[in-house]
Amino acid sequence: MSDPYTLTYPYDAPPANGTIQEVAPGVYWLQMPLPMSLKYINLYLLEDDDGWTVIDTGIRGDETRELWQTIADDCLQGKPITRIVCTHMHPDHTGQAGYLFETWRAPLYMSFREYYQARNMFTMMSGPNWQMTEYFQRTGLTFDFQGRIQNRKSDFQPQQQDRPIPPSFIRLTDGDTFRASGQDWQILTGSGHSPEHVCLYSPDLRILISGDQILPIITSNVSVFPSEPEGNPMVGWLASHERFKQLLPNDILVLPAHNLPFYGVQERLQQLIDHHEDRMLIIEENCVEPSTAVDLLPHLFNRKLEDHTRFMAVGECIAHIHCLMGRGRLERILDNEVYHYRSIDPSLLKRAHPKGHKPLADTPEVT
Repeated sequence: MSDPYTLTYPYDAPPANGTIQEVAPGVYWLQMPLPMSLKYINLYLLEDDDGWTVIDTGIRGDETRELWQTIADDCLQGKPITRIVCTHMHPDHTGQAGYLFETWRAPLYMSFREYYQARNMFTMMSGPNWQMTEYFQRTGLTFDFQGRIQNRKSDFQPQQQDRPIPPSFIRLTDGDTFRASGQDWQILTGSGHSPEHVCLYSPDLRILISGDQILPIITSNVSVFPSEPEGNPMVGWLASHERFKQLLPNDILVLPAHNLPFYGVQERLQQLIDHHEDRMLIIEENCVEPSTAVDLLPHLFNRKLEDHTRFMAVGECIAHIHCLMGRGRLERILDNEVYHYRSIDPSLLKRAHPKGHKPLADTPEVT
């Protein structure tokens, strides 16, 4: 089937829970449920003669662990899991890494920055601190909202029964070659959604396992968080996609972490670039008079934003703002402890949005 953006999808639906589906020789697709609007995550298995490589692990909790046991019993042909690869640090990708690591004595493979970010990511939500309070205040969020977010027990936070992220890892670096399923997989890294996101590309199989770096329908969240309030992740996100446009042929099958596998990576990369350039133009157009990050949310997101999604939406809005500031297009003014943003030269605004642009799904969600 095909969608309005000219992407094509060779599969109509994901495999049922507890089953796997072969998508290429030695490459298998499975899904695990998520307690979020995304509903599920795609995981992948690479088969070798002596065992299996797992690509991403699913979120924490009994349900996912039980499904992994079902997969092991019914689908792995008595062969062990020998390696675990996590594309990046988000908990839907790393949540079962500790369990698989301990159960199978299988080493964890990650990039350096993703591994250490995974070990430290929960400190941001561990409790109120002055920097988090200041971050919220300067966005224009109300004190009531700040309290709900800071005291909220996230679905992502680890519980006592969960295994921690493994205490050791094997580093994956951009340009490395990773041997699995009888193929050489090139390690390509991107940034923006996370600091050093790993994608695996097999030129011979014409397959890219893209994680959250390239998704076909939703747009991965790119945010500035309280842990790095002056960060500028959008620059890395856009640069990564421009680089992938130079590296990836259009006829490869993309195996993403969410939505369905698809063809049309060049089209999708351009759509994602255009989407964020369009959002930045919207911000400029609405900052002729000084505006706060919260003021800008209705112009960027066409859905109701509450608690966690509002927090993620604010973070993404600020990521666009910081990119514009770096381009010399916006200035920031601190007024009564709240940041206001103003277009530096409204006469330079391009009233036409990116050519051929079509609205993309707004998903301020950690993916």
